Amino acid sequence: MKECCAVVGIYAPGKDVAVLTYFALYALQHRGQESSGIAVSNGKNIECYKEMGLVSQVFTQEILQRLKGHIAIGHNRYSTSGTSKIHNAQPVILKTHLGTIALAHNGNLINYEHLKKMLLERGLTFATSSDSEVIAKLFALSEADTLEEKISSIMGELRGAYSITMCTPNELIGFRDPLGIRPLCIGKINGGWVISSESCALNTIGAEFIKEIPPGEGVIISQDGLKSFAGRKLKQESLCIFEYIYFARPDSLLNNRSIYSARYNMGRKLAKEWPVEADAVMAIPDSAVPAAMGFSYESGLTYIEGLIKNRYIARTFIQPEDHLRKLGIKLKFNLVVENIKNKKLVVIDDSIVRGNTTKAIVKLLKEAGAKEVHIRITSPPMQHPCFLGVDTATYGELIAANKNISEIADFIGADSLGYLSLEGLMEATGYNREKFCAACFNGEYPLLFDEKIE
Repeated sequence: MKECCAVVGIYAPGKDVAVLTYFALYALQHRGQESSGIAVSNGKNIECYKEMGLVSQVFTQEILQRLKGHIAIGHNRYSTSGTSKIHNAQPVILKTHLGTIALAHNGNLINYEHLKKMLLERGLTFATSSDSEVIAKLFALSEADTLEEKISSIMGELRGAYSITMCTPNELIGFRDPLGIRPLCIGKINGGWVISSESCALNTIGAEFIKEIPPGEGVIISQDGLKSFAGRKLKQESLCIFEYIYFARPDSLLNNRSIYSARYNMGRKLAKEWPVEADAVMAIPDSAVPAAMGFSYESGLTYIEGLIKNRYIARTFIQPEDHLRKLGIKLKFNLVVENIKNKKLVVIDDSIVRGNTTKAIVKLLKEAGAKEVHIRITSPPMQHPCFLGVDTATYGELIAANKNISEIADFIGADSLGYLSLEGLMEATGYNREKFCAACFNGEYPLLFDEKIE
């Protein structure tokens, strides 16, 4: 499973916006690990630096010192549209009749090919294979008079997921798709403003969380202050439920709800739905730790650490090739053998996609002497691919699309397997299912090509 990107935007005259953006991106490294980039405007020119690798690998103090200005946007990338190459790294820089613009995008357009074909027929050329460049070019071609009208007009053409930060030489802009599939929030910092994929980045740079940008709305920040505007609206909201299960950092807020609390409640619900006689409960770190603690509280089982994560290894799902994912299991986790040996263990994880990673972990635990390994998952079976910004493999690759729970348990070598129900998941978040996109579980995709956006 692969999440695509993180975006940041900072408007802070008199501050070192490149350094602030660097630390914000560092806090959002979990959302994308292929490439990182920062673009900075000084009011006349926009300078950008981007490269393949982690934030700490891409930027040095010398590079950040070259990025001078009062407006910055930043991006961490994992590709879902476009190959993992430097030419697809973001921010996208585009010269227009309005001046140079920079754009960073988290999400995925389902009508990307249609829009690109239309633009090619108009004589435009493309420097990347990313859908983000399509968004930038649509903005540049818009004949609307104001920034708000330009953004509203392109939102009427886009279908899919997009949370975007953008800057002109003098404005910072942020806007979010009408379904609100990807998160985007805004904060204040020492007289300036910050836009971020998650609130955890605001905490890192000392900014105060103000609010989440509502679906279909945007903000424009300039020397005149912040102006919110309504772009396009749909009746439904469809925040990706995996933000709660896995993607967001546990110290972030979404819909004014703590991610940590939601995951803790998922564990409590799991313990009620799938009780088991065991000696201890443990997590596959890191996203499942709060849920394992919740399971421990509800079941009365002792919480232990059975796996120690190597903090210098990227999430296994980030690796593009399957063989790298398999080779990375032993490198990523070390066993606490004394906590495992001769124990009946409940092991909490957030999801099973293909089953290979879970199978390898069960094998590691049993080789270390675990008597029994009972796998409990804080999400329902993933039976459908995602087309809105999460690369969750095909129907043929998704194990739950091809095997029942008993067959999956046999495949991964577990003594038992239990998935949290969709109802239990929604109760754990504190919201009903109409608030979320859960298409990977129920196949109910929220957006069709022919839907009209008012």
